[in-house]
Amino acid sequence: MARRALTTTAAAFAATAALLLTACGGGGDDKSSDDIKGADSGSSPSASSSASTPSGPERPGITIPSSFRLTFANWTSSDPDEQAVLNDGKEQLRAGYAAIIENKPDGGDALAFYDTEAGLSQDREWIKSYTGKNVTVIGELPVFDPQATLFAKKTKAQLRYCTDESKAQTKNRKTGEVVGNPAGTDPQVAYVVTMQKSEQGVWQTVSTNSKRGGCS
Repeated sequence: MARRALTTTAAAFAATAALLLTACGGGGDDKSSDDIKGADSGSSPSASSSASTPSGPERPGITIPSSFRLTFANWTSSDPDEQAVLNDGKEQLRAGYAAIIENKPDGGDALAFYDTEAGLSQDREWIKSYTGKNVTVIGELPVFDPQATLFAKKTKAQLRYCTDESKAQTKNRKTGEVVGNPAGTDPQVAYVVTMQKSEQGVWQTVSTNSKRGGCS
């Protein structure tokens, strides 16, 4: 269910009907991961709260139902610029999973807000690997070990993080069939997200790559 190895990972997940939550984007050398983006912590639908108030336009509200818990451990930085990258990267991931759960193959307005045109094209392929098979995501997906690095006079950034799919699954909307990762699959997936700052001050995702077993 890896979240972003966008076309590669998502396609692999769809082909094997595995649970893998791997995300969209280029999957690097791992062709078997599947896409799953950010889940929210807590047992009830909620919008995400940020460690600091984002600058720029008002961010869209995103709700994740209690059936899918996305938890973000230590998703903070003492550097305000890095924190801004973490904040928008987190919400972009949540927006992608919300689109899957809401059965929106086009990604919805929130994802479009946090993606560049190229990023949205990738994410739509990832989302369709779920919606096209009439499945949603359930369970719990911890997102941890975030690292934000800024470049080019703080207009471009790279966000790295890991996910643990041990308790994440897919569920068929019609039959109710629940599927998890195949036995022997490494549940941890490492992600590298390329981002750029929009003219409005929003850190938008350009592309995402994932590698199963890439977390230390």
